[in-house]
This record gives sequence, structure tokens and C-alpha cells, in this order.
Amino acid sequence: MTTIALGYPDTIQHEATAAAVARVLEANDAEVDFVPGARDVVVAQLRAGEIDMFVSAWLPDIDADLIGGGGDLMALGQLYRPHFTLCVPAVVGDLASIADATPALLSPEIVTPESMVSAVRQAAGAYGLTERGFTLDVRPDEVAYAHAVGVIERGEAALLPLPQPHFLFHDGRITQLADPLGALGREQVAQIVLSRAVRDTLDSDLLDELDELTLGNKVISALDCAMRREGLSAEAAAESWQRGRLLPR
Repeated sequence: MTTIALGYPDTIQHEATAAAVARVLEANDAEVDFVPGARDVVVAQLRAGEIDMFVSAWLPDIDADLIGGGGDLMALGQLYRPHFTLCVPAVVGDLASIADATPALLSPEIVTPESMVSAVRQAAGAYGLTERGFTLDVRPDEVAYAHAVGVIERGEAALLPLPQPHFLFHDGRITQLADPLGALGREQVAQIVLSRAVRDTLDSDLLDELDELTLGNKVISALDCAMRREGLSAEAAAESWQRGRLLPR
């Protein structure tokens, strides 16, 4: 039996994605060893040949350093379509675009996850949010997400920077605002990364199946939600998805 070391950045969303990819590997008689860690550490392990696959790289922009530079790494699959968003709780009502956001409608404080600070600053500049009276409060990702949950639960009106997919999109209580200037950056493709040497050791049918694997943002949001809200492990959430229990088929 082939053993595949599958590395991923140590976040719930990446862990959920890795578990879903592992279901495909295991269905093809591969044994999976999960290798979580800080993103830069796992990437270094991949480059050194210490792990076989990385899940997932956001390409072509955010993780461009993984594939560029003429290295031996290659990407396959289109797992989901990540991008950065500014949202509001559904109770806000008719607000549909970042261009129309004002402190008269929303809290002036924009609590921003650290991983999104560059994109949110870019959007704030493009739409003049600071000039309108908004301020950015940058916090660790999980702290910012907990703040967003509290805002939604309390029925408050605030701008919520969130990555898509995300567990808060699963229950339909937020509205993604249009970004007509494209200031938050373009949509990415989440892909599996592996070395060409590892590719040559894998069955062509398995490679084809991985390359055709499409989970989608709704599935990743549902997996993320199942782990956070229901306390499922990544493997249990992936099995529940595979059996059609997380989303209607």
C-alpha cells in the first residue's frame, strides 16, 4: 500500500480540505499520514521532499511563491474558489456594495483578521473608507472570527472581513458585499501541490481523479462549520460530507 504524507497549514479550513482530499486517496488504496504545521514550515518540508502533497495552495496570486521560480513543484485540481470579502450581517438589509458603506449605517470599527489586513487596507483606500470615518482594528484570525460571530448573534450592523469559503457563510446569516473596483483581489483557485518526482510514483487514475476533484466553496464552508459548531473531527466531517449528510445532494 502506498503511503502519502499530506501536509497542510494548521488551520481548521485547511485541515478540513486535507481530510476531504484524503478520502479520495484512501479510496485508491493509499494510506495517508497528515502533517500539519505553520505554512512556511510545511512548505519547506514539501520542497525538501519530506512530505508528498500540500493542501491547499491559493493560486495564481496568494501562494505564487510555491510554483514560481522554475522549481520541481506542480499544482493540480480545482478544490474550491477562495477570495476575500467584506460582509455585513443579514439584518443590515439593503446594503449591497462596499461603495455604499458608511458609519451612519454600520459600526465605524472594522475588526480585521491578520491574514486579510493587506486586502482590507487596499479596499479601504480604494473606497475611501478611512475618509468616511471607518477604522481598522487588526486582530488574530480566530479572535476576529469570534468577534464576527458575536456581531451576528447580537444583531449588530458592522463590516465583517471574511475569507470565502468560511463557516459563517454556511448558515446564511451574512451578506457578501459587491466589490465593483475589485479592491479585495481576484478570485483564486485552491489546488493540490506535489513534486514531479512524487507524481511519477502515483497511479495515473489517481492523478486524474485528484486533478478532477472539485469540492466547492459550499462544501468547504460546511466542513468548517461541522468542525467548529458540531465538534466533529476533520475526518468525521469529511466522511459525513461524502455520505451526503452535510449538504443536500
